[in-house]
Amino acid sequence: MRTIAVIHGPNLNLLGSRNPDVYGSLTMEQINGKIDCRAKELKISARIRQFNSEGEIIDAIHSSAGCAGMVINPGAYTHYSIAIRDAIEAVQIPAVEVHLSNIHAREQFRSTSVIAPVCKGQISGLGWRGYLLALEYLAAAGDE
Repeated sequence: MRTIAVIHGPNLNLLGSRNPDVYGSLTMEQINGKIDCRAKELKISARIRQFNSEGEIIDAIHSSAGCAGMVINPGAYTHYSIAIRDAIEAVQIPAVEVHLSNIHAREQFRSTSVIAPVCKGQISGLGWRGYLLALEYLAAAGDE
């Protein structure tokens, strides 16, 4: 069975209570349940993890090297972590960057992603559904 790594970045463990008007009212556990359910429908496995520190995210990216793809929400690291960007580039697996909110419609500093150039695509502003769309894309990768 193909495995897709799903990596949640900093503060996403606070979903449901942190700015629900921006990030939605679902908890990370509820979102993970939706990811697991969709992965089963797609006949893939989702390896879901969340980290608040940059080094742990980099370690998770490195350990994803054997996966068929990666869905990553780097949170605030999106805007400045060259180390996370370099780790994604180094593992050489298809990656999709996901954001619950539309980073391009928020504060100016959030509109720049240093991660996007090393990803197949970016899904921003579609809430938890963005994770499912990213899974669907990665599950179908190679079918084109």
